Amino acid sequence: HAPVRHRPGSERGVYRCAENGYLTAYSAGFDFSPEESLCFSGHRFISGEDRRALLPLLDGALAQARAEGKRAFLSGGAVGFDTLAAQAVLRLREREKDARLVMALPCRGQADRWQDPDRKTWLALLESADRVVYVSADYFPGCMQKRNRFLADHAAECCCFMRTCRGGTWNTVSYAYDRGLKIRNLALELR
Repeated sequence: HAPVRHRPGSERGVYRCAENGYLTAYSAGFDFSPEESLCFSGHRFISGEDRRALLPLLDGALAQARAEGKRAFLSGGAVGFDTLAAQAVLRLREREKDARLVMALPCRGQADRWQDPDRKTWLALLESADRVVYVSADYFPGCMQKRNRFLADHAAECCCFMRTCRGGTWNTVSYAYDRGLKIRNLALELR
């Protein structure tokens, strides 16, 4: 249901990190296959009205994914939708003990320049996560795209909040679509 075609030239930004390996091997010691995993992607800036409407939609999407056999939920750790989604996974984990939150982060210093409340929320999510994966040791210009590619490479479904066909969310969802992931865009479900 989501518009997910690449615009001219976007492939370069999405695929430029292909030559770099991930900092930690995701599969080593991790007992979830992509078929049992769902990743998130969404905008960083979400209005208060959309935020309130998204919470029950996220909870419902996660309950449905869990009923369909998803056990691992991958968040990129960014401010906005990634944070809301990770918090929703923690709520799900209270009811479904085998649900797992995986924080797949672009680099170790992801939140170094964030405002204090956002950094505190991020740290709390890291402490609550079942697994934290850093796809790069340090920041470099393509590390966000590398993280986004990692998310889609390790899931069978992408739950997103995408209102526009540009930017990191659009690139991630386009890449996920190209890889054959099931896409659920919660922006299309808001009333």
